[in-house]
This record gives sequence, structure tokens and C-alpha cells, in this order.
Amino acid sequence: MTKKILFIVTQSEFGGAQHFLAHLVTALDKNRYNIIVAAGPEGDDENGLLSFLEKKVINTRHLKYLRRSVNLLFDFCLGIWEIYRLIEKEKPDILFLCSSKAGASGSFAGRLARVPKIIYRIGGWTFNDPHSFLWKGFYKFIEKFSARWKDIIIVNAECHRKQAIELGIRPRKGIFTIYNGLDISKLEFLSREEARERLLGNSVAYQLISPSTILVGTIANLYPAKGLGYLIEAARIIKDRFVSIKFIVIGEGMERSKLEELIKKYNLGENFFLFGAVIDAYKYLKVFDIFALSSLKEGFPWTILEAMAAEAPIVATSVGAVPEIIENKKTGFLVKPGDAKELSKAIIGLLEDYSLRVEMAKNAKIAIGEKFSLKRMVQEVEKLL
Repeated sequence: MTKKILFIVTQSEFGGAQHFLAHLVTALDKNRYNIIVAAGPEGDDENGLLSFLEKKVINTRHLKYLRRSVNLLFDFCLGIWEIYRLIEKEKPDILFLCSSKAGASGSFAGRLARVPKIIYRIGGWTFNDPHSFLWKGFYKFIEKFSARWKDIIIVNAECHRKQAIELGIRPRKGIFTIYNGLDISKLEFLSREEARERLLGNSVAYQLISPSTILVGTIANLYPAKGLGYLIEAARIIKDRFVSIKFIVIGEGMERSKLEELIKKYNLGENFFLFGAVIDAYKYLKVFDIFALSSLKEGFPWTILEAMAAEAPIVATSVGAVPEIIENKKTGFLVKPGDAKELSKAIIGLLEDYSLRVEMAKNAKIAIGEKFSLKRMVQEVEKLL
């Protein structure tokens, strides 16, 4: 018998939750599952999740009122009502919620509509974000209170499962850890040369970057939690020691103007470039001599897995599930979050040791196949459906 699953995620703009859904729903057996994916209006364009899924001939629904920011009118009136009406129309066997806002609003609407099973998958607890004490407390309360409406909670790191248990977040049937997974055979990386040519194009950076230029970079939305200001500060430290080095960030977001001001303040206009959103950004990972993740908070970052698969040497902050992915000094370097000096020191260490970069990159790719395969992720999710 075919199970009907309604997936709901807060926004269509690609982040961790959207990557999870993109990988999961395209891998699920369409003969066993009738799949519908719904998302709010933010990021709902040609680069968004819904557009990606529509090209894969997967049913989608475009929500108007489910939004990332907290707003009483949208969240508790229009947002929940819209989700409730969608559930009543589609009558799913399973309601599968991704991201915190969809989790709270969707689980309440799902209970009102008496959905047989409600699953909530969270990539990283919102209360771990760099918020004020009051906001952290508010988000903890919402997660604890709304857990009663959820049958199952899936987290993507053991540290997040333990934290939920300590805080008393108790769904009806339990909390399970399922690591993110990739199918390496389906990743279509561009060669280093082609990636440079297509990414740089006619940009200002094109005139400043030669084939011998060392590129340090990342793929990240320009959000406060990504800690990109610390990467800019690290760039200021590093550029004085290495003449032929440039920094690139692929991604877009609310912090663009703030980061541009910081780049200007440190006179990094010819060294640090914000490239904006790029379709299938992972394809360009081989452009980087070093991949740097400077986040202050993470769930289980897909970009780390993709960088490992691309054999890009990695320096990453020790946040969220990152220490469960990266084995320090074997598959990458781990550094403290919010510490530009330590971040720069680790990057310099890799820049000065080419053989270490090669060794770490090879070890990282092996780890993908052993611990973080898409097949394993899908099988573990299906056990809970």
C-alpha cells in the first residue's frame, strides 16, 4: 500500500533542511510513497528547493504565510490555518516537518487535523543560534511545548539528541539520530580549471585571480550563525603572509551589507569576494585549495560532506555535528568557533604543508563512503515512516 507523505519546510532557499529534503525525496521509492513537498515563499525562485523538485517531477505546494521570522499574525493565524487547510486537502498518512518554524506550526496543525503520524526532523536546534538569552529561552520553550504534538523527532547528530533529552524535549515515541548522507556517484563536480572559469566569469575577481592563485573559500548563506566575519578577520591575518591568496564565499543572505563593510574596513577589496548565490554551488568545490567553515552554530552541514567528497582540504569550527564528521588532524582541522586567530593558524598550517592537504583530503573522501552514504540515510529514515 502506498503511503502519502506531506513534507513541509519553512522556506525554499537552500540550506541544511532543504538539502536533506532534496536528497531524501528524490531517493525514496515513488512506487511506495506518494510525495508532496510544501515550502514558504522565502527563496521560492529558480534557485530554490521547490523549483529543483519540480524539475524532478515531484509534487510541490507553494505556501504564502509560512515564514522564517517570528510574527504572531503570520505564525498563529495565517500560517497554521494555511497548513491545516493543506493537510485537510491532501490527507497524508505522514506529516514530515523540517526546520523549527515548520515543526512548531505544522505539528499543531497536524494534531488538529488528526494526522496518523507526525515526524519532525531538525538539523540544529534554533536555541543554539547566537540569540539573546530571552530568545534562546523562548525557542527552548517552543520546542519542549510542541514536542507533545510530534510522534518522532529526528536529529542529525548525537550531540543534538543528548541535548534534547537533557532539556526535556519529549516527543510521543522518541528521538532518533540519523546522519546526513550523500551519493558520491551522483555528484557532478566541475574540474578545477572549469570551475574557476565559470565561477569567476567576468567578475572583478577574474582580473585579480591567476591560475596559480591560492583560493580559500566556503559555501554558506550570509547569516549571523555562519560566522563569516571571523573568516574575513582570518583573511586579514593570512594575506600579509601569502601574497597569492584570495578568499571566496558562495552564498547570499541578510548579512551582505555588514560583511561588505567589514571587507572594506580591513582593505580586503582585492582579496575577499562575496559571489552571491550560485545554482548547484557544490559543483564548484574543486575551485578551493582549502574549504573553510567558520560557523558559530551548525546542525550537520551538507557543505562539509560535499567538500569531503570533492577532496577539498577542510578547516572547520567545532560546532554541532562537525566533530562527529571531521576527525581532527586526520580528515580535517577542527578549531574553536569565534576565534579568527585559531582559524587563520589552521589555514596557514595547511597552506604550508601540501602533502598534509592531500592526505587529509583522501582520508575525508574514504570517510564519506564508510559513514555518510545516502543509502544508509534513506534506509534509516524509512524505518521510521
